[in-house]
Amino acid sequence: MSGAESFVPTPLMLSAGARARLQSMIEEENNHELKLRVYVTGGGCSGFQYGFDFADAIAEDDTLIPFGDVALVVDPLSYQYLVGSTVDYEEGLAGARFLVQNPNATTTCGCGASFMV
Repeated sequence: MSGAESFVPTPLMLSAGARARLQSMIEEENNHELKLRVYVTGGGCSGFQYGFDFADAIAEDDTLIPFGDVALVVDPLSYQYLVGSTVDYEEGLAGARFLVQNPNATTTCGCGASFMV
């Protein structure tokens, strides 16, 4: 008889660049309660799209993922699509933005803002 296997999902990660930018934004706002909310909504050219917002309060069913002085907040519906992902920050010719590197995405659009699982 085989026993049940346990599975512990890899939580979301936050790159060093994203941590630094988030810390900088918190200091600019002078609000150390701010957290980066990452969420998934329907839409975009590939089915789902990523969204980012700042939250200084979290809901009871949100997942709080701390990274030292900064933290990510994810709602329970979005979390299932983001497990194992890394939130990164990039600056380039097209501007500056947070983005998600998601190993669960089977298809992504050219700009990386939308995906399909």
